[in-house]
Amino acid sequence: MSKIISRRLGLAAIAGAALALAGCATPFKANVARFQTQLPAPQGQSFAIEASDPALQGGIEFGQYANLVAGELTQYGYRPAANGERPDLVVRMDYGIDKGRERVESSPGFRDPWFGGFGPSYYRPVIVTGRSGRRYVYGYRDPFMWGGFGPGWGYNDVSSYTVYTSGLNLQINRAADGYRLFEGHAEAQSRDNNLQAIVPNLVEAMFTGFPGNSGERVRITVAPPPKS
Repeated sequence: MSKIISRRLGLAAIAGAALALAGCATPFKANVARFQTQLPAPQGQSFAIEASDPALQGGIEFGQYANLVAGELTQYGYRPAANGERPDLVVRMDYGIDKGRERVESSPGFRDPWFGGFGPSYYRPVIVTGRSGRRYVYGYRDPFMWGGFGPGWGYNDVSSYTVYTSGLNLQINRAADGYRLFEGHAEAQSRDNNLQAIVPNLVEAMFTGFPGNSGERVRITVAPPPKS
């Protein structure tokens, strides 16, 4: 790889790191879908929270997230079941994050007198051998992303980063007969895979406008915590 490419990729990596730091203060956005059938209006009904995955039940981390859900339900007028009390509602919770996938982005560099300039488009980075024998990176229009080759060849700065998809599933069942009253799913993408920071945001997104309109999918924005 030539010094030119190494310098460009180095600058891209620095820019990516800056974006990652800036992302800490950006709003958290999640897609939330909720469904309900005869969910009772809150009148002090008791509830218990269980893990959908038995391996999580009783875990300290799960307990922290369960307390967040309990706090939200309490604000809406439900109450945690007392020790030894049979709850009216059973809340099942599951959460997780995938292993991530790489995303590559390229941005316009400068106009090449041999190839000409290029305008906005989707470009895919390619390493080729030029007339002088040097290897460099340029972009071409991807026929699957834009619609075929055409004018607008030029150099690109290339950067890559990992995108993680996280999710929270919540179900509320009637304890007496197990009848499903509510189910919701919140999903988000982030540059970070830290569940301790992500799950609280997913919980807040889930309970924003709870219980919502059955069958409606909404985009929820959670404001970042205030700067200390």
